[in-house]
Amino acid sequence: MSDDLLALENQVCFGLAVAARSVIALYRPVLEPLGLTHPQYLVMLALWERDPRSVKDLSEALQLEPATLSPLLKRLETTGYVERKRSTSDERSLEVTLTTAGRALRRQAESIPHTIVERLGLPLTELEGLRESLHAIIGAATRTS
Repeated sequence: MSDDLLALENQVCFGLAVAARSVIALYRPVLEPLGLTHPQYLVMLALWERDPRSVKDLSEALQLEPATLSPLLKRLETTGYVERKRSTSDERSLEVTLTTAGRALRRQAESIPHTIVERLGLPLTELEGLRESLHAIIGAATRTS
């Protein structure tokens, strides 16, 4: 590494951006047979954790603006994986529920984490440490913004 504080290779943001793009690119061919993009996969992961969820809850969990989340949900609804409807307990809240097809997709998706770990070719302990570091970075960046 160079002593130049403005050298590209010294920038955390550069490393994170390139790593994110590279890892997401590994997901593309794995998700394609399921008819999912990576952002849609993240929505499905959140719904497989807890179903139904409000759009507001999904937005917070995924750290996405509702305006960014809305097209993802529309596409998932079009593919038949989710259903959106007004909450019966709060008319203002839009609830997202998995369909039978969306729940069934979970079984197909169970192999994805293993496949990605395999393609990365890094020790699991290293990836777990990286995940913890990333969560710490997200927390620190969230506190300062």
